[in-house]
Amino acid sequence: MSCRFGTIVANLAILAALLGAPTHAQASEATGVWLTQAGDARVRVSKCGGGLCGVIVGLRDPIDPATGKPQVDDKNPNPALKKRRMIGLPLFSGMQPSAPNRWSGQIYNADDGSTYVSHVSLAGPDTLKVEGCMGALCGGENWTRAGR
Repeated sequence: MSCRFGTIVANLAILAALLGAPTHAQASEATGVWLTQAGDARVRVSKCGGGLCGVIVGLRDPIDPATGKPQVDDKNPNPALKKRRMIGLPLFSGMQPSAPNRWSGQIYNADDGSTYVSHVSLAGPDTLKVEGCMGALCGGENWTRAGR
């Protein structure tokens, strides 16, 4: 009887995998390095705190041509943060699962120094849809996986 029970459990596990039952591995599919839609930054998305974190790990132009020094967060309204280097800058905060392959939280936009309500979702194995909202107005872009 125990042999038959083991076979049933194994078959159920295989069936659940084939039917796309949510697994811990699905959340990690969003992890990796992503290229922004404009191609000007690479962002490493990783698991953290049960959700996702996103940090800038590369820039097309890492040196500011005006200063000859590394790019900094000069659009930040907080004077204490204006000198943070762009590489290493955290973009996502509080990004928690909100639906299968979808996370919600906040995103920092270094282009204007503002933080917005955000939703991130997988739109395929190599596309991450990143959306920021200000009130009812939302805008977004598609990031592509930088490499496997």
